Amino acid sequence: MERPDGVVDFTPDPDLYPFESKWFESSVGPIHYIDEGEGRPLFLIHGNPDWSFLYRKIIAQLTGEFRCVAADLPGFGLSSHPDGYGYTPAEHAGILSELVDHLDLTDMVLMGQDWGGPIGMEIASLQPDRVAALVMGNTWFWPATDRTMRTFARVMDSPPLQHLIKRHNLFVTVAMKRALQTPISDQEFNHYAAVAPTPESRSGFAVFPGEIVKEKAWFEALESRVAANLGDKPILLFFGHKDPMLAGDSFVEHWNQAFPDATVVELPDAGHFIQHDAPDEIADAIRAEFASADTPSEGG
Repeated sequence: MERPDGVVDFTPDPDLYPFESKWFESSVGPIHYIDEGEGRPLFLIHGNPDWSFLYRKIIAQLTGEFRCVAADLPGFGLSSHPDGYGYTPAEHAGILSELVDHLDLTDMVLMGQDWGGPIGMEIASLQPDRVAALVMGNTWFWPATDRTMRTFARVMDSPPLQHLIKRHNLFVTVAMKRALQTPISDQEFNHYAAVAPTPESRSGFAVFPGEIVKEKAWFEALESRVAANLGDKPILLFFGHKDPMLAGDSFVEHWNQAFPDATVVELPDAGHFIQHDAPDEIADAIRAEFASADTPSEGG
C-alpha cells in the first residue's frame, strides 16, 4: 500500500518485518497497522517507546491460527504525528477503538504490554462485547501506588529527563536497549531508533511517563470498568521477571486479585519487553489458550 503523506518515512526490512503495511485514516490522521493471517482476531497493542515491530516474531508464529492485527499508536512507529494531539492514554485508546470499529473486530483476543495494557483495557472495558479474551504482560490498569513507579514517573517527567528523551532519544537508545535481555542486532535496533529521528517525533515517548501520576482519575475509572465489564473474561497473564518495575510482587498480586482464575505464565529470563525476550513461549501459550478449533491450518 502506498505510504500516505504525513507519516514516518521509514521502510522496514522485509526480512525482519515481512508484513504488508496498511494505513487507516483515523480522526487524527493516518494510523499504520498490519493485518495478517486468518482466524480469531488477535489485536496487539504496544507501549513506550516501541511499535508493532516488537510483535513481529509472535505474529509470524500465529498467522495460521489467528488474524493478527497490530497498530502503531499516533506518534509511534509508522503512524502520523498529529498536530494538537496530546498523546494521552485515553486519546490513544479512542483512536485504536476507531480502528477496531473500522475493521469490525469481534470475538477478538486483545493483548497489551507496558502502556498497551491500560490502553487495551480501556478499549475492552468500553466494548466488552467485541472481546473474547485478554492477554496481558508486564503492565497494569490501576492508579499507581507503587513508590518505584511513581518516582520513575516524576523523574522522567522532569525538565532534564524530558530534554534527554526528546533531544537524545533516551528511551530508545538507553532505557530500551538496557531493558532487552536477549541480544539484538544493530539492524533490528535501528528499527526502533530510525522511526523517531527528531526531537519532535519523540513527543509521544516523552508524554507517557508523567501520565502515570497525572491520569489518576482516568485510571480509577478504568479500574472500576474493568471490574464491572471484564471480570468474567478469560485472561492469560505473562510476567517477565527481569523487569524491575512491572513484574514485582505487588503487580502480580494486583492482577491475581482482579482475575483470580487467570492463566499465569512465568517468564523468568524475560525483561520488560517480553515480546522480544520470549516470543516462542508467548505464542505457544496464546495458541494453546485461545486458538479456535475451526481456524485454518495455514495463514491467509
